[in-house]
Amino acid sequence: MVIIKSKMKLIALFVLGMSVGSLVVHLSITKFSGMGLEQYSSMDGLRHDFDSVLGPQQSRNKKLWGDVKSLESLQPYANPRINHPAPNENNNGFIYAKVFGGFEKIRSSICDLVTISRLLNATLVIPEIQESLRSKGVSYKFKSFSYLYDEEQFIASLTSDVIIVKSLPENLKEARKRNEFPIFKPKTSTSPNYYIQEILPKLKKDKVVGLILTDGGCLQSILPPSMSELQRLRCRVSFHALQFRSEIQILGRRMVGRLRAWGQPFLAYHPGLLRDTLAYHGCAELFQDVHTELIQYRRAQMIKQGIVNEKLSIESHLRRENGSCPLMPEEVGLLLRAMGYPPKTIIYLAGSETFGGQRVLIPLRGMFSNLVDSTSLCSKKELSDLVGPETSLPEDLYHPHPSKSEKQLKEEWNKAGPRPRPLPPPPDRPIYRHEKEGWYGWITETDKEPNPSAMSLRMQAHRLLWDALDYIISVEADAFFPGFHNDGSRWPDFASLVMGQRLYESPSSRTYRPDREVVAKLFNITRENMYHPKHNWTLSVKDHLNKSLGEDGLIRQSLFSKPVSFLSHPFPECSCRTLSVKVPDQLKSNDGRILYGGEDECPTWMKRSQEAGSVEATGVRNNDSDLAEYESDTTELPESDDDVITSKSSTALPFDRDDEWDPND
Repeated sequence: MVIIKSKMKLIALFVLGMSVGSLVVHLSITKFSGMGLEQYSSMDGLRHDFDSVLGPQQSRNKKLWGDVKSLESLQPYANPRINHPAPNENNNGFIYAKVFGGFEKIRSSICDLVTISRLLNATLVIPEIQESLRSKGVSYKFKSFSYLYDEEQFIASLTSDVIIVKSLPENLKEARKRNEFPIFKPKTSTSPNYYIQEILPKLKKDKVVGLILTDGGCLQSILPPSMSELQRLRCRVSFHALQFRSEIQILGRRMVGRLRAWGQPFLAYHPGLLRDTLAYHGCAELFQDVHTELIQYRRAQMIKQGIVNEKLSIESHLRRENGSCPLMPEEVGLLLRAMGYPPKTIIYLAGSETFGGQRVLIPLRGMFSNLVDSTSLCSKKELSDLVGPETSLPEDLYHPHPSKSEKQLKEEWNKAGPRPRPLPPPPDRPIYRHEKEGWYGWITETDKEPNPSAMSLRMQAHRLLWDALDYIISVEADAFFPGFHNDGSRWPDFASLVMGQRLYESPSSRTYRPDREVVAKLFNITRENMYHPKHNWTLSVKDHLNKSLGEDGLIRQSLFSKPVSFLSHPFPECSCRTLSVKVPDQLKSNDGRILYGGEDECPTWMKRSQEAGSVEATGVRNNDSDLAEYESDTTELPESDDDVITSKSSTALPFDRDDEWDPND
């Protein structure tokens, strides 16, 4: 018995020792793995994610990222073609203006203002951007114009076109405060004759006139051929003079550098899901619950203001089929997958406002996990530094709807008339916070939208900065895809301005110009098999989108977009063509306007610089030809009717918005 007890003690001691040793080993493993997690960089994770797919050598697939060959001979050329005399200080007077609206309306309005000042031979006072006035609570460091743009650059770059001053002379400021000068509110498509016949006499008489611009411009888009120099002036303003202030440019270039640091091309995508756009076109039924009510409320306001001359309730699916509604992010994701973009493609989400929020982006994130925006590419400190020092504002606290007294409830009951026996009240349930605040609160409790709070006004000003950053990245992107672009609607829009600047700066870059009516028909064909489309459907998508990149897309954009916004299609007035390739035949519209092929010949100095650049580019291409192709892009879909567009999952994201980005990385 003694021997058995001693053996049992030894076994117990052995088991106890093994347990202690196992615990020590597990603690050690946990410690070292924790150190590894602390040193993990999502930037490195994304790069490793790409390396595992592409291999160590990476190159751009020409099918998805290469230039459009048919447009390579086009070059930006907005210089005057004839004698362009400098403005005289002894002109007809001063023009000052107040500009209302978001980023795209501000940019279009400023370009038209400079053009009108040249037309009327007047001095332009730096326009006031109402969204960024100090009354909105923005930083004291900036005036309204300098909040977004560089004043000195704007004035200096247009010295040979228009005289621009920062403010009215002192002897005229007081008269302006007393409203002694005439004020006009021109519409977007105002004719030049209106300014010559109506405003010019007032300008010569009073020496000062004021303009209030609310519709995103003050001059019609297409001017007669005799005013082609004014069209080129618009290009010089938009693409050269209107430079963002230095802080915005620095951060924008830094963001582009971070996207390039992954060693892969990236695509910029602007959803175009804005409440005003959806309300104007009647696209409320694309959404659900409270979002539909919000769109309908805004549409009712537009009808009351005379902006919309239609019924309040219309069938959204009919508007979608005729191409009036924006493409939903899910549809854009399917189109990109059909084109051959792999699920790990870097997609930059542009636009400071996406109506519907992150909910509508869930399907797109499921197909392309590397979907990033400004908040994931910048730290909070970088964004706050861009905004500048601001005074603190009280939070938007919930103010409950005033409850009705017992007397009011009895009066409403007596006035309600005969009724069946009422049902018992439903059981109580908790009222959640989101049902009391913001959109949910006023939609459920009152029919009138509350006035914007001080914080809301400040956020509107901040959106100008976020749109400016997105504009820089969208112009520099290897490819750009618009969810909605201006093809006949009322206002200029963000995507159209981006497409116009890309057409001006690099016409051969990959800028998709989808016809939403054609796309809607394609989706109707495969509506029940959206994620498992037939092979011939995929080929149809590729054919349409590839055509939209080239001459077909330019011609359609000239027919539909240019009559609304010249900056969306500054072509052919602001372009020239080198004669290195065959010059295409001129294509004219029914009114005699040249749609394609009417570009001037580029000057000699431009041809020489292009030839020198082409020699360098040829050397680079020869060196790159030995690199491996982008494997995920070049994989052809099988010749089968059971073709499937697959979607791989990935959790690699650039970095959390709370992390600090080291510029030296």
